[in-house]
Amino acid sequence: MQSIVWTGRLISRALLSGLPNYSTCADTNVSRKREPQFLSAVCGFPKEFTNARLKKGQFGDDAWFTAKFKSADVLGVADGVGGWHNYGIDPGEFSAFLMQTCERLVTSGRFSPAEPGSMLARSSYELLENKKSILDSADTCNFPVEDGDVILVATDGVFDNVPDQMLLSELSRVQGERDPVKIQHVANSIAWMARSLAFDDKFMSPFALSAQANGIHTVGGKPDDITVLLATVAF
Repeated sequence: MQSIVWTGRLISRALLSGLPNYSTCADTNVSRKREPQFLSAVCGFPKEFTNARLKKGQFGDDAWFTAKFKSADVLGVADGVGGWHNYGIDPGEFSAFLMQTCERLVTSGRFSPAEPGSMLARSSYELLENKKSILDSADTCNFPVEDGDVILVATDGVFDNVPDQMLLSELSRVQGERDPVKIQHVANSIAWMARSLAFDDKFMSPFALSAQANGIHTVGGKPDDITVLLATVAF
């Protein structure tokens, strides 16, 4: 089994067939094969708790969703770029609308599991129809999964502050895990780790290392909204 860390914005799992697989023999006691599913948990923090958004599916300017339709599971996160506040633009409006639209498209069955990019394109089109500015980019990915795989979908508040090895150490705790309480515990742990390191002014964070590699001298974490969407694959 292989753990998967994916830093993109949208993950869709597509099955080769949307119909259950039955044996062609006459034995009515032959059970159908189990379909794979995601067991997921979410945790996060706004960058600032004062005047923070307290809405379902949002942590500060970040937004997320999980949805299921028939044999397809879809997870998504949208990172709100806080710098747009300096221009009088609300980045949380974009991320929230995008994720809410994606969730609606999934639950209504108006999407193709094998083409998550088309769902984002349709969501973006609805943003234009509603005269909402599109201020960020989005990534999609399709890949095969195996029973027990671990998938982490998160925003920059996690990856800018938590080194890969620390993340992999946490993810290894839930490989093959089917207990939602344990999955939630690890999601909480990753989110709190990111939050703590973000405000550690002496920690050499991934963000600080990248800045120094580009000639910018800085040390410490990078305070940001944090969203952690953690899932395991169960057959």
